[in-house]
Amino acid sequence: MGHLPEIIAFSGKDGVLPLAAEIIAATEAAGGDVIETSPDILSKMSGKDNPQAILGAYRQPDVSLAAIDRTASPLWIVAQALRDPGNIGTILRTGDATGVGGLILLDDSADPFSVEAVRASMGAIFTQAVATARWEEFLPWLRSGPGQLVGTSLNTNQDYLEAVYERPCFLLIGNESQGLPAAYETECDLIVKMPMLGRADSLNAAVAAAVMAYQVRASWRNR
Repeated sequence: MGHLPEIIAFSGKDGVLPLAAEIIAATEAAGGDVIETSPDILSKMSGKDNPQAILGAYRQPDVSLAAIDRTASPLWIVAQALRDPGNIGTILRTGDATGVGGLILLDDSADPFSVEAVRASMGAIFTQAVATARWEEFLPWLRSGPGQLVGTSLNTNQDYLEAVYERPCFLLIGNESQGLPAAYETECDLIVKMPMLGRADSLNAAVAAAVMAYQVRASWRNR
């Protein structure tokens, strides 16, 4: 079943769906705690007025770079100082959709395991590897093996549609308001720009990650 919760709370008021019953049984078999409660208490626990009939508490995984298997996918997303947990969750969801190996959060980013990020991920928190690191840790780790670091910035004439992306590719997305620091851009193997044809000067970070991930995948199909 993949990831099992350590604690389950559920309401059996209207019966238990087969999938929920399967998760409950597997959790009990693995030594987890299962608590039956009322719909009102479940609502308070979840923070939602109309929650699902089952809640699970999971142990957070190892988020060190050492836990990342960089051979698991040719495509990874790296984000620098993302402050919006909704963006983090959305990037995880995008990563799942595009076959990304996972998300590496650099510097002072929001908590990828916060309620907002987990909800926005729509379950992708369980399918995507997540690591957190400082830039000073990440760069030596990246250079210890193969990997093209591709940054997104307006400080280039290289159109993202015309660039050549290598495998494995690490897409570097900057902070929502500041973008990538100049020192980070300098270390990139490739800087690309997504043209802004309207009055806005940038895309939302999660949208930029989605556009780039799909473009990289599309470019590989054509090579």
